[in-house]
Amino acid sequence: MSKFSLDDYRRALQALMPVGKVWPRATSSVQSAVLDAVASEYQKSDTEAFALLRGAFPSTATIMLAEWEESLGLPDDCAIGETDSIALRQKAVVTKLTATGGESVEYFKAQAEALGYDVSITQFRQARAGMSGAGAALNGDDWPFVMLITAPETTITYAMAGANYAGDPLRSWGNKLLECRLTRMAQSHTIIKFAYTNTTE
Repeated sequence: MSKFSLDDYRRALQALMPVGKVWPRATSSVQSAVLDAVASEYQKSDTEAFALLRGAFPSTATIMLAEWEESLGLPDDCAIGETDSIALRQKAVVTKLTATGGESVEYFKAQAEALGYDVSITQFRQARAGMSGAGAALNGDDWPFVMLITAPETTITYAMAGANYAGDPLRSWGNKLLECRLTRMAQSHTIIKFAYTNTTE
């Protein structure tokens, strides 16, 4: 919706008109009625242009969401069954576009957050004499390459006014998308493990 009113458009058009008695500015004049008709078309055009921009931008895509998905190969195996709303489909598009590659904890957390998951990530080191204390885990050679991603056992995405659309479910849940997407992002030497904690609503 254009942020400008019909009066704003009419006044802008009137400002372009010549001045004089035969060019009245009164809203009851024939000229104003004609300009109202022209102004409504400009307002409609601007409203549709704003809608196109919003509908084409990845995080708010509606009109062009299917085109974004097709160009990015979505829905892929990770998204099937868990992107059942437009908002979740938009998140899948954004994460696919922003997944530039990385192995840092911050990168994985940012990608999980973009998908709508609140996670913590733990890294490990090998057990070493002089570094590991009594009772410490006896981690082997592979443990420096392990990332333990901890998330709530059930992540529920609730429908929100202004973010969801007609036909979207009132809530969605599941962690398949998180596991699949982060596992695919990891480099071949990285071992991704997942742990889930019980949470209460």
